[in-house]
Amino acid sequence: MQQERRDPVCGMTGTIERHGHWFCSPGCIARYEAQASRTSASQALSWIRDPIVWAFGLVAATLSLGALFPQASGVAESLWGYLSQAGWAIALGLVLGGVVDHYVPKEYISFWLSRKDRRTIYASAGLGFFASSCSHGCIALTIELYRKGASVPAVITFLLASPWASLSLTFLIVSLMGLKGLLIVLLALVVAMNTGLVFQWLERRGLLDSNPHTVLVTPGFSVWGDLKKRLRQRSWDLQTLVGDLKGIGRGTLNLGRMVLFWVALGFTLSAVFGTLIPHGWWSRFLGPTVLGLLTTLGVATAIEICSEGTAPLAVELYRQTGALGNAFAFLMGGVVTDFTELSVLWANLGKRAVGWLLLTTLPQVFLLGMVMNLLRK
Repeated sequence: MQQERRDPVCGMTGTIERHGHWFCSPGCIARYEAQASRTSASQALSWIRDPIVWAFGLVAATLSLGALFPQASGVAESLWGYLSQAGWAIALGLVLGGVVDHYVPKEYISFWLSRKDRRTIYASAGLGFFASSCSHGCIALTIELYRKGASVPAVITFLLASPWASLSLTFLIVSLMGLKGLLIVLLALVVAMNTGLVFQWLERRGLLDSNPHTVLVTPGFSVWGDLKKRLRQRSWDLQTLVGDLKGIGRGTLNLGRMVLFWVALGFTLSAVFGTLIPHGWWSRFLGPTVLGLLTTLGVATAIEICSEGTAPLAVELYRQTGALGNAFAFLMGGVVTDFTELSVLWANLGKRAVGWLLLTTLPQVFLLGMVMNLLRK
């Protein structure tokens, strides 16, 4: 009974009941209340600073301004269009990232995607191809792979390969453009692997920030052997399932704090820029010329939404201008220069990774686009 009445402040036996505890004096009660008040204020401040709150607040404010002021209605409608087309992909990417965070040990990712050889780049490109994720959806999964220990070259290769060389886009764009669509997908995969190999060269020369999340894997480590051991030791009951769901939820939430604000900011800026660019410019300024190709890259930066959502626009661009290279640049440029992705990469991989990404990919996209424009119909 004496143990139950111990003062939580000084540890003495309490005689006064307050706030579900026993206190020895009014002074201890006052100290307890002051501490509780500071804790409550700290929790409230933490909630206000949560990036997820800021992300939803930014979107809500933009949509509200569009509803209140006719001048902003176009931006709000554009933003809502982005969310309608790519919101599901972002949510799916966050959930998949939570699954990876909970189930996949860091040793596995470090073993597969942190080695400094070409096989790592090829494996990353293949993983991105079969991930079949929209660019805004795969950014969350990309950062989760980085958090799990994947090297920067592997992460960049996965990010470039997943949206535009993905299995889902292959079927979509080939169905719309035939063999020329297949050429676009294959060249996108080539750009992804070339960029990954260049990034490995930069990494060996210390020109990239290393991944602090990579763990050392002991010699002779076997992923398959470790997996079988874990499965034998695992309990398959309801309590374990509930624990798994909670773990996935925590991983998804943590990943959302790293990604969602930048996604919301990127969508909002894309809505602003996309609304300001006149639609008539497509046929006038996006032709198969050097200026048209550069303009195409700029437009792709402003209106890139999602691989499956933008592919039909690229097909329409090709049909109106006959510029296959511009269609390729429109697809690739949206991934390479998209503000949303660059912001997330800057915040997580560092500014050097973003700078080298632009310097490495844009010349490839431009040169391939110029060559492909020679294949005009």
